[in-house]
Amino acid sequence: MNVANQAGSPENELAQHLAQWPAPDTLALLRNRFRRDGFVQLRELINDRIRDLIRGEVLELLDGNSERRDLYLQTTGGTPRHMSVVRSETIAKTNGFITGLYRSERLRSVLGAIAGEPLHGCPSEDEEFLITRQERKGDTHGWHWGDFSFALIWIVETPPIDVGGMLQCVPHTAWDKQDPRIHQYLCDNNIATYGFTTGDLYFLRTDTTLHRTVPLSQDAVRIILNMTWAAAKDLAAAPQGDDRWWEDAAAKANVTD
Repeated sequence: MNVANQAGSPENELAQHLAQWPAPDTLALLRNRFRRDGFVQLRELINDRIRDLIRGEVLELLDGNSERRDLYLQTTGGTPRHMSVVRSETIAKTNGFITGLYRSERLRSVLGAIAGEPLHGCPSEDEEFLITRQERKGDTHGWHWGDFSFALIWIVETPPIDVGGMLQCVPHTAWDKQDPRIHQYLCDNNIATYGFTTGDLYFLRTDTTLHRTVPLSQDAVRIILNMTWAAAKDLAAAPQGDDRWWEDAAAKANVTD
């Protein structure tokens, strides 16, 4: 099913919704928060119609396309990845509402205004999109950074915060894949924790914000859609290291302990 064709143009849908948002004072506030925290919540970025269309497409893609991942990555100090994924290429093949919104100039322009610099399409097709589903006790996306600078995260479904699944962040940090020093960063810095409700969105500076999801304390469902964009600096060199765990469950950076 092509949701974009059924729903009309994503660009027109966004243009109508964003015609008056954000106001100049709201933009200034969001930009300052993003610079300070590497994070802003953006539920108002989209309307309920777009929210529902994205949710429907994500759930449809999860049905029959998800692949389980249970591994630990050496390039992030052995932190875990426990979840199911739908790969970027699978999402792109649908040419649906998700891909239409990702390529929306209006969306990219608003996010770039918040970021304080232009956003570029991700140069690695396997990182344009990712759907993840955490559903078992202990499921988590452990401490990590992103190879590219910006991500818009759609909270398609999330349990109550007493079950876990919140986002934790340490901004203004740097990823050295040979010596990630995550525990040192956690000792030296405050950790910000953000809770969400189903339907929320947030914008994250992923390359300089160390982040993770709090492990689920019981079986529950947490589903997100990740859209990734690059900064100009990201276009010059390809990511280093064989740690693309979402593409390959046997990535060389996987460690057994």
